[in-house]
Amino acid sequence: MKTIYFAGGCFWGTQHFFAQVSGVKEAICGYANGNTLNPKYEEVYTDTTGFAETVKVTYNPERVSLEELTDYFFCIIDPLSLNRQGHDEGTRYRTGIYYTDENELPTIKNVYAREEKKAGVPLVVELEPLRNFYPAEERHQDYLDKNPEGYCHLPLKTFRYVRLYQDIRLFLGDESNPVARMANAAALIQEKMQFFWTGFYLKDGDTLVLGPFQGPAACMRIGYGKGVCGTAWQQDKTLVVADVHEFPGHIACSSLSNSEIVVPLHDGKGQVCGVLDIDSEDFGTFDLTDAMWLEKIADII
Repeated sequence: MKTIYFAGGCFWGTQHFFAQVSGVKEAICGYANGNTLNPKYEEVYTDTTGFAETVKVTYNPERVSLEELTDYFFCIIDPLSLNRQGHDEGTRYRTGIYYTDENELPTIKNVYAREEKKAGVPLVVELEPLRNFYPAEERHQDYLDKNPEGYCHLPLKTFRYVRLYQDIRLFLGDESNPVARMANAAALIQEKMQFFWTGFYLKDGDTLVLGPFQGPAACMRIGYGKGVCGTAWQQDKTLVVADVHEFPGHIACSSLSNSEIVVPLHDGKGQVCGVLDIDSEDFGTFDLTDAMWLEKIADII
């Protein structure tokens, strides 16, 4: 077993998130890299001790790699927000990665550099050796298990998405047939997330043709630049539409669909080869959390 320490804002949500990751044996809330001995929550809360709310992650490297864990960490933080995550503000809520093995630093730095390149500006995530760590009081351990309706700065769907992502990766395995991969991916997304419609459209000349899907019958073909799907293809970017009826040129496959997200799929050459299309009966269902996780899912499909 190995350990790594992640400071990702309020430790209740960070602990609950990493507890969902296959290969993680234990996630413990605590206080890291401060200036006093045996700190109590009330002391750390004053922002005078130098401690950051941190989660000690103990994991099996044969089941989940440090690179994967670090990548997951960046999925749940805003790496450009200094001393603030969600509604929580203060130095105790700063973000950081604290390591105990110098040999792990190159791996962490690679992920860090990738995220910094994506952001286009320097990150404000600390990357330091662990100086000290004290487990938090028992009332903070597994807080969201004890209090399912309790406060969490992370969107609750984040926890469903990390399980879904792992299920899809495991289920698809090394299967090479793209139709089989898309069929099972659509089924798993629909089963776990309960959207109105989940499916794929595949590039066929200058149109997208209907592929594997879950839900009611849908449009058979969509032209390049037409509707949300065709526009996502044309622009090669994920489109999040809170109200499809206000989207110019919207193609109404079903009158029951009110919001939509479309994620481009890419072939081995980086060219758009199709889209992942998901519809909801509710308005404003999708946001940046959905976009980030569905893009990760699209990458492995």
